[in-house]
Amino acid sequence: MMLQKTNRISLVEQVAAQMEDLIESGHWSIGKKLPPEMELMEEFGVSRNTLREAIRALVHAGLLETKQGSGTTVRSSSMLGAAVERRVKHSDLIETLEVRLALEREAAQLAALRRTDKEVAAMQSFITECRNAAEQKEIEVFIKADIAFHKSMVKAAHNQLLLDLYDHMTDSLYSSIQNMMAADAEFDYDKEIHSELLEAIRLQDPQNAVKYVNEYIEHFKNNLQ
Repeated sequence: MMLQKTNRISLVEQVAAQMEDLIESGHWSIGKKLPPEMELMEEFGVSRNTLREAIRALVHAGLLETKQGSGTTVRSSSMLGAAVERRVKHSDLIETLEVRLALEREAAQLAALRRTDKEVAAMQSFITECRNAAEQKEIEVFIKADIAFHKSMVKAAHNQLLLDLYDHMTDSLYSSIQNMMAADAEFDYDKEIHSELLEAIRLQDPQNAVKYVNEYIEHFKNNLQ
């Protein structure tokens, strides 16, 4: 009978795992600079070499970013997010949009079934912001409110993994298309205000919610192409 060797986690891996927990719990948020090296060495009870190896591992994974003269900062909120962001950067925009469709379609359906009155009110507030921005022709404000609406819809689906995937994916997607939308002199604000989708979710009508998502993503794809 062959016995497997005990898998012992190295000290470097233990420190990296603890740092990862601090990031994923939000204790160290995206953009936050890590505490000084000496402070971290004392907190984790490890040597400078061990700490640096742990940081190097998280930099390689995409969670941290180190720049000469400015220290180490948090780049992503999770391993999943870092992996998704790397993949999106190397994907075609239309390909990324198609995946977004799959995520939003499921989110719309689940949100229609699971949403709370408070979540409907939050979505309505973002729709109102979109309308106000449209009246003033403020494209940047409109885009920000539109993103907030979509994320609040996905949040109303009450599926944390779906929300994590969508968050990391749409941030990269919107950064790619934001300039295109801003440069469009004939941008149709009315077609981008998702009142009908909100109404389907409010009425807890998953079929019409999915139908609406299919139509507006297809319309958006055609415009990009």
